[in-house]
Amino acid sequence: MITTEIVRKFLFSRPSINRTQLEKEAQIPATTIYKALEGIQAFSPKHLEKLEVAMRNYGYTDSTFSKARSIAIINHKGGVGKTTTTINLGKALALLKYRVLLVDMDSQGNLSQCFGIHSPEKQVITSLISRDPLPLLEIEPNLFLSPSDIEMATYEVKLITEVGSEMRLAKKIQALNDQFDFILFDCPPSLNLMTISALNASTECIIPIQPESSAFNGVKNLLEKISAVREYTNVSLKVRGFLFTMVHLNQTIHQVMMESVLETYPSIPVFKSIIENTTVLKQSQYMNQDIFQYDPKSKAANAYMELAHEVISNE
Repeated sequence: MITTEIVRKFLFSRPSINRTQLEKEAQIPATTIYKALEGIQAFSPKHLEKLEVAMRNYGYTDSTFSKARSIAIINHKGGVGKTTTTINLGKALALLKYRVLLVDMDSQGNLSQCFGIHSPEKQVITSLISRDPLPLLEIEPNLFLSPSDIEMATYEVKLITEVGSEMRLAKKIQALNDQFDFILFDCPPSLNLMTISALNASTECIIPIQPESSAFNGVKNLLEKISAVREYTNVSLKVRGFLFTMVHLNQTIHQVMMESVLETYPSIPVFKSIIENTTVLKQSQYMNQDIFQYDPKSKAANAYMELAHEVISNE
């Protein structure tokens, strides 16, 4: 039988489902779903049994949540908010009760350092050049980290010469698929082996993009690399969308650049959530805290929570 957690995940992933209509089809009392999702009262076993039957009419199957969604946060330009997005999107998903793994694919180790991990004994690269599983550090409930540091740059040369180097991460992730709901890869600012490995291990990718001409100019090369990965090594990879970051909404040039991206790449989705260039995000980074720890009521926290809901949706 399904659980309240499964019902919640399914309804978040299908936001267009009318919950009142679902209650009618399941023949359960009005507001039952609302009360259960808000924690006011739990679903009874009888209600869950009826909901499962009704949800199957909307595409629910026993395998709907059997595998993690693996998402590469990628842009080969630095300073566009990849690490900030990985941290805060990951935390937002964890707050929504999803089990989340953050994988630091950058030898600079900025993601790991944000959680106070500076010299991890076990890290991503040591797993990739050995038979060891990826290290999993529990940061807080529902949120885990596979750390990295400068050793990644040292041992990446060794990994390049190993058999199946580009696919090793994908194999490690396969072993974790049933342990997490989301796996987020913080990719380095380059299209190196670590980035390609993350793309091969992912089901989708998000491209943070700053609405500046310098960031816009390299998008074509990035999309070509993603297309090549999809053609030769990971046919299931899809571009989930552009995410505008570090945006000044009051600057005309930023508005123009965002419109230019939409016009130039009409086939690439764009997230409705926009991450503005706010002082509070910089302050949270300085304090090595995610935005929900530093200022949970801020505009930035709201934006990342909205992004999490967009990411959860399969529509």
